[in-house]
Amino acid sequence: MYKIISPETVTIAEGVIIEEGAVIHPGNVLGSGAVVRRGAVLYPNNIVENAEIGENAELTASVVRGAKVGRGAKIGPFANLREGAVIGENCRIGDFVEIKNAEIGCGSKVSHLAYVGDARVGKNVNIGCGAVFCNYDGRQKHFTEVGDRAFIGSNVNLVAPVCVGERAFIAAGTTVTKDIPAGACVIGRVRQQESDSIRKKREEGKNG
Repeated sequence: MYKIISPETVTIAEGVIIEEGAVIHPGNVLGSGAVVRRGAVLYPNNIVENAEIGENAELTASVVRGAKVGRGAKIGPFANLREGAVIGENCRIGDFVEIKNAEIGCGSKVSHLAYVGDARVGKNVNIGCGAVFCNYDGRQKHFTEVGDRAFIGSNVNLVAPVCVGERAFIAAGTTVTKDIPAGACVIGRVRQQESDSIRKKREEGKNG
């Protein structure tokens, strides 16, 4: 049997499937088409609609609509998995991460404050804080592919269409507009420098 904690606070639509060993904490909303597999744990305050939560997965204070969460994945808090998101086994999708029409390979991590849209991400990839898959050019959507074991640093922008090869390393703050070959290390940001002229102008303004 599955377990529902504080059932008076939980909403379950007709036809929802909840398998043996699943645990549903307070404040969850399981809408039409929701499937919760064996041993999954829904911690408080999730919305799940037309979506599947895999075996032994964990979901915390997140929205999952039209998406699939793989076995053993950990989602949230405050993740937004939109239509077409497919999360592989043992992935980590953290706080304030939005994923849309994208496949995240097994063991990959998108830990916080990132957007992944229209993409295929390989296995054991790390996507850093603030990374953005720039999929829309103002007229149409474009696709991004990231190979296995790639590292995408914090505040990286991947301007689609673009392909990042296996084991590639992209340094923090880089904007990627060209394909990156397997194993390459890429950095693309303005070199930090000090300016005496700007400093003097600022000081004169303060003293004026």
